Amino acid sequence: DLNADVGELPELERVEEELLGVVTSVNVACGGHAGDAASMERVVRAARARGVAVGAHPSYPDREGFGRRVLPMPHDELAVSVAGQVAALRDVAAACGARLAHVKPHGALYNAAAKDPALARAIATGVARVAPHAVLVGLAGSAMLAAFAEAGFAVAGEAFADRGYEPDGSLTPRSRPGALKASAEEAAAQALSIALRGEVVAAGGARVAVDAKTLCVHS
Repeated sequence: DLNADVGELPELERVEEELLGVVTSVNVACGGHAGDAASMERVVRAARARGVAVGAHPSYPDREGFGRRVLPMPHDELAVSVAGQVAALRDVAAACGARLAHVKPHGALYNAAAKDPALARAIATGVARVAPHAVLVGLAGSAMLAAFAEAGFAVAGEAFADRGYEPDGSLTPRSRPGALKASAEEAAAQALSIALRGEVVAAGGARVAVDAKTLCVHS
């Protein structure tokens, strides 16, 4: 599976149209960090027309920070927020004749949950209230993925074609050099390494095993 995060910025609509001809699933911003009813409907209709699976992309409720800041929220409040975001995309998808197939957290929420099982369980709790049959997507090999599975969800481990990795298997923070692959060639080489050999070359040159079912490419 090749996935992309979409519906986040109006200026990327043309890029997203091209991506929809390549990817097999999309993660649609559903109000937490970006996105609204109009953008969700646009993306869902375009994805459905191309046979691309539709998923929700919830985040911390942080539009100002584009979901890239950790918000110190109580877990029960986070579960409510995630449920609301996922339900919004679920309802739009249903109105468009599409099915909500999966849920993938966004940004800071994704990265924090990858190391914090309690936070991951809060995400799972929120999703369970509104989309209990969705597949939960999380960083391959992370505590988040294990927590999702323990909560009873089908899961899909994810790896990234265009992001740098640390020796512990986490993503290189965007604030540090090497966080993003500098060229399409580098991203393609990493994608092939993951798909064919199940590994990435992390910062410092270490080879890290990655068992992924889906690859993300950012728009």
